[in-house]
Amino acid sequence: METVMMPVAIFDAVLGAALLWLAWHALASPDLFKAIVLFVSFGLLMALAWVRLDAPDIALAEAAIGAGLTGAILLATLAKLQTMTGKNTFVLSAQPAFKSLFLRGLLIVLLSGSAAGIGYAVWVLPSNSNGLRLDVAANLDASGVSNPVTAVLLNFRGYDTMLEMTVLLMALLGIWSLGGLPPRPRRPAAAVLDIFSRFLAPVFILVAAYLLWVGADAPGGAFQAGSVLGAAGVLMLLSGWRPHDRFTLRYLRFALTAGASAFIILGLLTMLHQGQLLAYPPAQAGTLILLLESLATVSIAATLAALFLAEAPDHTENQ
Repeated sequence: METVMMPVAIFDAVLGAALLWLAWHALASPDLFKAIVLFVSFGLLMALAWVRLDAPDIALAEAAIGAGLTGAILLATLAKLQTMTGKNTFVLSAQPAFKSLFLRGLLIVLLSGSAAGIGYAVWVLPSNSNGLRLDVAANLDASGVSNPVTAVLLNFRGYDTMLEMTVLLMALLGIWSLGGLPPRPRRPAAAVLDIFSRFLAPVFILVAAYLLWVGADAPGGAFQAGSVLGAAGVLMLLSGWRPHDRFTLRYLRFALTAGASAFIILGLLTMLHQGQLLAYPPAQAGTLILLLESLATVSIAATLAALFLAEAPDHTENQ
């Protein structure tokens, strides 16, 4: 047994060291393109770390959103900044942000204290603690799903997911309120990219539908499905596709607000009927969770694709 565990322990140690190295260099790199590449690499290794911690749901979300779509959004933003300024590279000033020795020392003390506090909290955790696992398992039959992660995120603590949907929407509205970024020139897509997007977009849609459906019983759900569907939208945008003006006016607002609106409406109805926020009747819990996750998937996908495009819809032509 020891001979089997030794390579696993070495792998985990190397993985932890690699995460620290990537995090440090991503923050310290003055070259923004290099920093983004390091950030994407960090996200991929973090997804692997979540797999090692037996958290496949978080690993899927990290790989799709943390590394994939977030990296694409950062690269798109950098490309637009290069177009706006005419610079090919963005290198931050090498001068330290904190020139004062006192401020640097204070920052080191605060960061060290935070790290020590987190380390102590982990160290004193009881080895035999079950947390809320037993409570979740005891009420799983009434949740409407058999996947405990989905039960927690969509039923027992559904307000967390509702707030996450709202934060995504507010982030997009914040970009639009600033005017967004100038629209990129529309050029015909290269033949390879065009064929690649036509082949992969339907595959992404099927994978998103599978992740949405399987989330009730296995790792998956709205955020994983929405991120994959959003990746399909990003791929289509990269190939030169743009939504029609009528689509933007009629359906984009619905797609962006459907998830948060469904949570709010259902929360108010359950408050009136059950006396608790998002407390579903056990007989209808499975159906309501599937409805919420379906609408949330659409909203997450539309929001992520709109964040990548970063162009506020122009309604002046239709007024």
